[in-house]
Amino acid sequence: MYHIQKNVIITQSLVNALAFKALASRRHILDMLTRARASHIGSAFSVIDILTVLYTCFVDAQIIRDQHTDRDYVILSKGHSASALYAALAQAGIISYEILATFYQNGSGLGGHPLRHAIPGVEASTGSLGHGLSIGVGLALAAKHNKNDQRVYVIVGDGECQEGAIWEAVAMAARFKLYNLVIIVDDNNLQGLCTSEEIMPGLDKKFQAFGCNVRHVDGHCYQQLIATLNEVGNAGCPDVIIAKTVKGKGVALFENKLEWHYKSCNDQQYYDACNELEK
Repeated sequence: MYHIQKNVIITQSLVNALAFKALASRRHILDMLTRARASHIGSAFSVIDILTVLYTCFVDAQIIRDQHTDRDYVILSKGHSASALYAALAQAGIISYEILATFYQNGSGLGGHPLRHAIPGVEASTGSLGHGLSIGVGLALAAKHNKNDQRVYVIVGDGECQEGAIWEAVAMAARFKLYNLVIIVDDNNLQGLCTSEEIMPGLDKKFQAFGCNVRHVDGHCYQQLIATLNEVGNAGCPDVIIAKTVKGKGVALFENKLEWHYKSCNDQQYYDACNELEK
Protein backbone atom coordinates (compact mmCIF):
# COMPACT_ATOMS: atom_id res chain seq x y z
CA MET A 1 0.00 0.00 0.00
CA TYR A 2 1.37 3.41 -0.96
CA HIS A 3 2.17 5.76 1.90
CA ILE A 4 3.79 9.18 1.98
CA GLN A 5 5.25 10.69 5.12
CA LYS A 6 3.03 13.62 6.07
CA ASN A 7 5.01 14.97 9.04
CA VAL A 8 7.19 17.60 7.39
CA ILE A 9 9.91 19.14 9.54
CA ILE A 10 9.95 22.93 9.21
CA THR A 11 13.41 24.40 8.75
CA GLN A 12 14.56 27.81 7.62
CA SER A 13 16.18 26.29 4.55
CA LEU A 14 12.85 24.70 3.57
CA VAL A 15 11.02 28.01 4.08
CA ASN A 16 13.61 29.80 1.96
CA ALA A 17 13.29 27.18 -0.78
CA LEU A 18 9.50 27.52 -0.79
CA ALA A 19 9.74 31.30 -1.03
CA PHE A 20 12.15 30.99 -3.97
CA LYS A 21 9.90 28.51 -5.77
CA ALA A 22 6.76 30.60 -5.25
CA LEU A 23 8.51 33.72 -6.48
CA ALA A 24 9.66 31.90 -9.62
CA SER A 25 6.13 30.59 -10.15
CA ARG A 26 4.68 34.09 -9.86
CA ARG A 27 7.01 35.18 -12.64
CA HIS A 28 5.91 32.25 -14.82
CA ILE A 29 2.25 33.08 -14.12
CA LEU A 30 2.85 36.70 -15.07
CA ASP A 31 4.56 35.62 -18.30
CA MET A 32 1.81 33.15 -19.23
CA LEU A 33 -1.08 35.50 -18.62
CA THR A 34 0.54 38.53 -20.23
CA ARG A 35 1.62 36.60 -23.33
CA ALA A 36 -1.91 35.22 -23.74
CA ARG A 37 -3.62 38.49 -22.77
CA ALA A 38 -5.54 36.37 -20.27
CA SER A 39 -7.02 37.20 -16.88
CA HIS A 40 -7.20 35.94 -13.26
CA ILE A 41 -3.71 36.96 -12.19
CA GLY A 42 -5.12 38.03 -8.81
CA SER A 43 -6.59 34.58 -8.17
CA ALA A 44 -3.43 32.81 -9.35
CA PHE A 45 -1.12 34.89 -7.15
CA SER A 46 -3.32 34.32 -4.09
CA VAL A 47 -3.20 30.51 -4.38
CA ILE A 48 0.36 29.86 -5.55
CA ASP A 49 1.91 29.65 -2.07
CA ILE A 50 -0.58 26.93 -1.13
CA LEU A 51 0.17 24.96 -4.29
CA THR A 52 3.89 25.36 -3.76
CA VAL A 53 3.69 23.87 -0.26
CA LEU A 54 1.53 20.96 -1.41
CA TYR A 55 3.74 19.97 -4.35
CA THR A 56 7.00 20.50 -2.47
CA CYS A 57 6.13 18.93 0.88
CA PHE A 58 3.03 16.75 0.78
CA VAL A 59 2.61 14.93 -2.51
CA ASP A 60 5.06 12.82 -4.47
CA ALA A 61 5.67 14.37 -7.88
CA GLN A 62 7.13 11.18 -9.34
CA ILE A 63 4.08 9.02 -8.70
CA ILE A 64 1.79 11.80 -9.94
CA ARG A 65 3.80 11.99 -13.16
CA ASP A 66 3.59 8.20 -13.45
CA GLN A 67 -0.18 8.22 -12.70
CA HIS A 68 0.30 5.64 -9.94
CA THR A 69 -3.09 4.35 -8.81
CA ASP A 70 -2.30 4.95 -5.13
CA ARG A 71 -1.19 8.57 -5.57
CA ASP A 72 -2.44 11.47 -3.52
CA TYR A 73 -4.64 13.89 -5.45
CA VAL A 74 -4.57 17.67 -5.74
CA ILE A 75 -7.66 19.19 -7.35
CA LEU A 76 -7.88 22.90 -8.13
CA SER A 77 -11.63 23.39 -8.00
CA LYS A 78 -11.25 27.16 -8.55
CA GLY A 79 -10.15 26.36 -12.08
CA HIS A 80 -9.92 29.96 -13.30
CA SER A 81 -6.52 30.16 -11.57
CA ALA A 82 -5.20 27.34 -13.76
CA SER A 83 -2.02 29.28 -14.57
CA ALA A 84 -0.95 28.82 -10.93
CA LEU A 85 -1.51 25.06 -11.18
CA TYR A 86 0.57 24.84 -14.35
CA ALA A 87 3.39 26.86 -12.78
CA ALA A 88 3.34 24.61 -9.70
CA LEU A 89 3.36 21.45 -11.82
CA ALA A 90 6.38 22.74 -13.72
CA GLN A 91 8.13 23.70 -10.50
CA ALA A 92 7.54 20.16 -9.21
CA GLY A 93 8.95 18.62 -12.39
CA ILE A 94 5.62 17.04 -13.39
CA ILE A 95 5.52 19.01 -16.65
CA SER A 96 8.29 20.87 -18.47
CA TYR A 97 8.82 24.60 -18.21
CA GLU A 98 8.86 24.76 -22.01
CA ILE A 99 5.19 23.79 -22.23
CA LEU A 100 4.20 26.88 -20.23
CA ALA A 101 4.85 28.97 -23.35
CA THR A 102 1.87 27.24 -25.03
CA PHE A 103 -0.63 28.45 -22.41
CA TYR A 104 -3.97 29.45 -24.00
CA GLN A 105 -2.84 28.55 -27.52
CA ASN A 106 -4.85 26.42 -29.93
CA GLY A 107 -4.09 22.75 -29.44
CA SER A 108 -2.29 23.25 -26.13
CA GLY A 109 -3.00 21.11 -23.08
CA LEU A 110 -2.76 24.27 -20.98
CA GLY A 111 -6.18 25.82 -21.31
CA GLY A 112 -7.60 28.74 -19.38
CA HIS A 113 -9.22 26.13 -17.13
CA PRO A 114 -7.69 22.74 -16.27
CA LEU A 115 -8.64 19.81 -18.49
CA ARG A 116 -8.24 16.30 -17.09
CA HIS A 117 -5.64 14.17 -18.85
CA ALA A 118 -4.53 17.07 -21.07
CA ILE A 119 -1.25 17.15 -19.13
CA PRO A 120 0.08 15.08 -16.21
CA GLY A 121 -1.05 16.29 -12.80
CA VAL A 122 -4.44 17.67 -13.80
CA GLU A 123 -6.80 15.34 -11.96
CA ALA A 124 -10.11 16.99 -12.81
CA SER A 125 -11.64 19.33 -15.38
CA THR A 126 -12.64 22.31 -13.28
CA GLY A 127 -13.72 25.89 -13.58
CA SER A 128 -17.44 25.33 -13.57
CA LEU A 129 -17.39 26.30 -9.93
CA GLY A 130 -18.31 23.76 -7.26
CA HIS A 131 -17.59 20.64 -9.27
CA GLY A 132 -14.03 19.98 -8.16
CA LEU A 133 -15.02 19.29 -4.58
CA SER A 134 -17.64 16.75 -5.64
CA ILE A 135 -14.99 14.91 -7.65
CA GLY A 136 -12.64 15.04 -4.66
CA VAL A 137 -15.30 13.56 -2.39
CA GLY A 138 -15.76 10.67 -4.80
CA LEU A 139 -12.03 10.00 -4.91
CA ALA A 140 -11.71 10.15 -1.13
CA LEU A 141 -14.72 7.86 -0.64
CA ALA A 142 -13.29 5.31 -3.09
CA ALA A 143 -9.89 5.40 -1.37
CA LYS A 144 -11.48 4.89 2.04
CA HIS A 145 -13.63 2.03 0.74
CA ASN A 146 -10.57 0.36 -0.82
CA LYS A 147 -8.54 0.96 2.36
CA ASN A 148 -5.92 2.87 0.35
CA ASP A 149 -3.71 5.28 2.24
CA GLN A 150 -4.32 8.23 -0.04
CA ARG A 151 -5.14 11.82 0.66
CA VAL A 152 -7.25 14.12 -1.50
CA TYR A 153 -6.55 17.86 -1.38
CA VAL A 154 -9.19 20.11 -2.95
CA ILE A 155 -8.59 23.85 -3.25
CA VAL A 156 -11.76 25.92 -3.48
CA GLY A 157 -12.30 29.66 -3.64
CA ASP A 158 -14.19 31.60 -1.00
CA GLY A 159 -16.55 32.93 -3.67
CA GLU A 160 -16.93 29.41 -5.02
CA CYS A 161 -18.38 28.40 -1.65
CA GLN A 162 -21.59 30.16 -2.67
CA GLU A 163 -22.29 27.27 -5.03
CA GLY A 164 -24.84 24.80 -3.71
CA ALA A 165 -22.81 21.89 -5.05
CA ILE A 166 -20.09 22.73 -2.52
CA TRP A 167 -22.42 22.13 0.41
CA GLU A 168 -23.90 18.97 -1.10
CA ALA A 169 -20.35 17.64 -1.36
CA VAL A 170 -19.48 18.75 2.18
CA ALA A 171 -22.60 17.06 3.55
CA MET A 172 -21.62 13.79 1.89
CA ALA A 173 -17.99 14.08 3.00
CA ALA A 174 -19.06 14.56 6.61
CA ARG A 175 -21.66 11.78 6.40
CA PHE A 176 -19.01 9.27 5.31
CA LYS A 177 -16.37 10.67 7.70
CA LEU A 178 -13.81 11.25 4.96
CA TYR A 179 -10.78 11.85 7.16
CA ASN A 180 -8.62 11.56 4.02
CA LEU A 181 -10.19 14.67 2.44
CA VAL A 182 -8.58 18.08 2.95
CA ILE A 183 -10.52 21.11 1.73
CA ILE A 184 -8.38 24.24 1.44
CA VAL A 185 -10.28 27.51 1.01
CA ASP A 186 -8.32 30.23 -0.79
CA ASP A 187 -9.94 33.01 1.21
CA ASN A 188 -8.82 36.15 -0.64
CA ASN A 189 -12.19 37.87 0.02
CA LEU A 190 -12.56 39.22 -3.51
CA GLN A 191 -14.80 37.75 -6.18
CA GLY A 192 -16.50 38.88 -9.37
CA LEU A 193 -18.07 42.14 -8.24
CA CYS A 194 -17.52 42.59 -4.50
CA THR A 195 -16.06 41.03 -1.38
CA SER A 196 -17.00 37.47 -0.51
CA GLU A 197 -17.69 38.49 3.09
CA GLU A 198 -20.50 40.78 1.88
CA ILE A 199 -22.24 37.85 0.19
CA MET A 200 -21.58 34.89 2.49
CA PRO A 201 -19.90 35.61 5.82
CA GLY A 202 -18.96 33.00 8.41
CA LEU A 203 -17.56 30.21 6.23
CA ASP A 204 -15.91 28.53 9.22
CA LYS A 205 -19.21 28.19 11.08
CA LYS A 206 -20.88 26.69 8.03
CA PHE A 207 -18.22 24.02 7.60
CA GLN A 208 -18.33 23.28 11.33
CA ALA A 209 -22.11 22.92 11.21
CA PHE A 210 -21.75 20.20 8.60
CA GLY A 211 -19.32 18.30 10.82
CA CYS A 212 -15.90 19.30 9.48
CA ASN A 213 -12.74 20.02 11.44
CA VAL A 214 -11.88 23.65 10.66
CA ARG A 215 -8.56 25.45 11.02
CA HIS A 216 -7.47 28.97 10.07
CA VAL A 217 -4.06 29.84 8.63
CA ASP A 218 -2.25 32.63 6.85
CA GLY A 219 -2.22 31.28 3.31
CA HIS A 220 1.09 32.97 2.55
CA CYS A 221 2.92 31.74 5.67
CA TYR A 222 4.80 28.57 4.80
CA GLN A 223 5.34 27.63 8.44
CA GLN A 224 1.63 27.84 9.23
CA LEU A 225 0.63 25.94 6.09
CA ILE A 226 3.08 23.12 6.78
CA ALA A 227 2.24 22.86 10.47
CA THR A 228 -1.48 22.69 9.73
CA LEU A 229 -1.14 20.19 6.89
CA ASN A 230 0.99 18.03 9.19
CA GLU A 231 -2.01 17.71 11.50
CA VAL A 232 -4.76 16.76 9.04
CA GLY A 233 -6.28 13.30 8.94
CA ASN A 234 -6.57 12.79 12.68
CA ALA A 235 -10.03 14.18 13.43
CA GLY A 236 -12.08 11.34 11.94
CA CYS A 237 -13.85 13.76 9.60
CA PRO A 238 -13.01 16.04 6.67
CA ASP A 239 -10.44 18.73 7.42
CA VAL A 240 -11.07 22.28 6.23
CA ILE A 241 -8.22 24.78 6.14
CA ILE A 242 -9.41 28.35 5.65
CA ALA A 243 -6.31 30.05 4.27
CA LYS A 244 -6.49 33.83 4.51
CA THR A 245 -4.83 35.16 1.38
CA VAL A 246 -4.35 38.40 -0.54
CA LYS A 247 -5.64 38.58 -4.07
CA GLY A 248 -2.68 39.43 -6.29
CA LYS A 249 -0.15 38.75 -3.50
CA GLY A 250 3.39 39.69 -4.44
CA VAL A 251 2.89 42.73 -6.70
CA ALA A 252 1.52 45.96 -5.23
CA LEU A 253 -0.28 46.83 -8.47
CA PHE A 254 -2.39 43.66 -8.17
CA GLU A 255 -2.87 43.29 -4.42
CA ASN A 256 -6.47 43.53 -3.17
CA LYS A 257 -7.58 45.07 -6.46
CA LEU A 258 -10.87 43.68 -7.73
CA GLU A 259 -10.12 44.57 -11.36
CA TRP A 260 -7.29 42.03 -11.51
CA HIS A 261 -9.87 39.29 -11.44
CA TYR A 262 -10.42 40.27 -15.09
CA LYS A 263 -7.53 42.35 -16.43
CA SER A 264 -4.32 41.39 -18.17
CA CYS A 265 -1.16 43.50 -18.11
CA ASN A 266 -0.19 46.04 -20.70
CA ASP A 267 3.51 46.34 -21.53
CA GLN A 268 4.29 48.91 -18.84
CA GLN A 269 2.40 47.03 -16.14
CA TYR A 270 4.23 43.83 -17.10
CA TYR A 271 7.58 45.61 -16.92
CA ASP A 272 6.77 47.12 -13.50
CA ALA A 273 5.52 43.81 -12.12
CA CYS A 274 8.66 42.00 -13.34
CA ASN A 275 10.85 44.58 -11.64
CA GLU A 276 8.97 44.22 -8.36
CA LEU A 277 9.21 40.43 -8.42
CA GLU A 278 12.95 40.62 -9.08
CA LYS A 279 13.73 42.87 -6.10
